[in-house]
Amino acid sequence: MIANQGYAAYNNNKIMTATPGELTLMLYEGAIKFCNIAIVAVEQKDIQKAHTNIVKVERIIEEFRATLNHKYPVAKDFDNVYVYVYDRLVEANIKKDKEILEEVLKHLRTMRDTWKEVMQKAKTEQK
Repeated sequence: MIANQGYAAYNNNKIMTATPGELTLMLYEGAIKFCNIAIVAVEQKDIQKAHTNIVKVERIIEEFRATLNHKYPVAKDFDNVYVYVYDRLVEANIKKDKEILEEVLKHLRTMRDTWKEVMQKAKTEQK
């Protein structure tokens, strides 16, 4: 129990001290994790677990949309991608469709990897 409290405190501190870029990366990682859990739940026919984790991914996508800075033209492109991914998640949840979730997972991984590259490039340019 004490070990769990230590881990929770560490995780909380990690989040509270993260940069906006690091928080975005954490959200992508969370979305990937929850999507993977949903895929396994669909395979195991655990409808409630699949639903719960798909909704978690949907909420992360909603957060991404809500925090887009529309003063940059590229925000519209990101918004279109997020809308598409969100719509696919809704469809996957209704149908409990593993293939749709795997498609979403591929998009999430691509966006996460691109975000990592952007962060690395920004870090390199600051030096």
